[in-house]
Amino acid sequence: MTQGIIAKLDEATANRIAAGEVVERPAAVVKELVENALDAGATQIDVVVEEAGAALIMVDDDGKGMVKGDLGLCVERHATSKIRSGAGHDALLGIKSLGFRGEALPSIGAVAKLAITSRHSDEPHAWKLEVAAGRPQQAQPASRSRGTRVEVRDLFYAVPARRKFLKGPRSENSAILDIMRRFAMAEPNIGFALQIDGRKALQLPAEPQGPDGHRNRMGRIMGREFVDNACAIDVARDGMRLEGFASLPTYDRGTSQNQYLFVNGRQVRDRQLSGMLRGAYSDLIAKDRHPAVVLFLDVAPDQLDVNVHPAKTEVRFAEAQQVRGLIVGGIRHALLEEGSRASSTVASAALHAMQPHGQRPHASMPLRPSQGMRQAAMAWQAPAPNDFDQQHGHEPLGYSVPGAVADGELAP
Repeated sequence: MTQGIIAKLDEATANRIAAGEVVERPAAVVKELVENALDAGATQIDVVVEEAGAALIMVDDDGKGMVKGDLGLCVERHATSKIRSGAGHDALLGIKSLGFRGEALPSIGAVAKLAITSRHSDEPHAWKLEVAAGRPQQAQPASRSRGTRVEVRDLFYAVPARRKFLKGPRSENSAILDIMRRFAMAEPNIGFALQIDGRKALQLPAEPQGPDGHRNRMGRIMGREFVDNACAIDVARDGMRLEGFASLPTYDRGTSQNQYLFVNGRQVRDRQLSGMLRGAYSDLIAKDRHPAVVLFLDVAPDQLDVNVHPAKTEVRFAEAQQVRGLIVGGIRHALLEEGSRASSTVASAALHAMQPHGQRPHASMPLRPSQGMRQAAMAWQAPAPNDFDQQHGHEPLGYSVPGAVADGELAP
């Protein structure tokens, strides 16, 4: 009888293979751990990175923490507090949390040295659990106030070949900084800090509730120039809502890097949404130029499938055409409103200059600006790039974070 050639993989090998989908690079580890902190109700999240995340990634939060029993379960694959067994397919279509698969911590523990210290308010003290090569040790008592600290050391030590595919420190640090900026945009009422190799790369205090707090956070991350050259968006239709900021057509960019899209608070890089953005600006900017946007789309959880991509960066809409109508229509309406306000200001100034002293303008004078005047005002209202950028072919950075640096570089 012919011997079969199919064999079941041992658990350690299977876990390392599965980890490859979740833990692609250090930035993916930061993303998963910060999502856990947000789901735990944290109001302050501090991240420390050494050697571009290869030596150390530490995420510290002041969330609700875990009891001892949950600490042991959280490093088991497919153990989660977000959904329950037997809930059926509908449970996956009603997810409100950022995490839900129960794969992040066991995947990290399979390829790195993992330590979790956590204290729940119901516990008399904290507990610390260590995981090495996917094997959890016995939890030990520890000293800590409420919240959780996760330490990831020697990333990919268990699969050395994966380290060869990491990019240079500058690129990896830049990816981590970008992830943190995105979280900070989505959660302006939460404080975020990022330290890279002992240097402060990001320090954003929690902003107060309300539109002013959101605008302040956008200004700190995207820069005042973006805020001054963007129109606010707040539209609702068919149970969906779109909020955020979209740049004027005159404030276009050479790349799409300054496009930040969020769906139900989840940062996404989705081709559908990118195509909708292009549709909104299709006849307003050149084809090789890109708008700068920070947009937050909220839809009913049962109208959204987030279980599309291992990194949870893609989504699928039940009513994609309605979403497209909201985004394209909402952006175009906001841009038209902004252009009308600017053109009205221009028209009023022109009428005032032509008005004879002490007389009212003739009744036949066009008090409402024409379409041509509105288009001219749209092109007029944003400042032109400075001479240095024009001469050297540089794009403005598009953000300004105290202590943060462009492209992953660290402040001296």
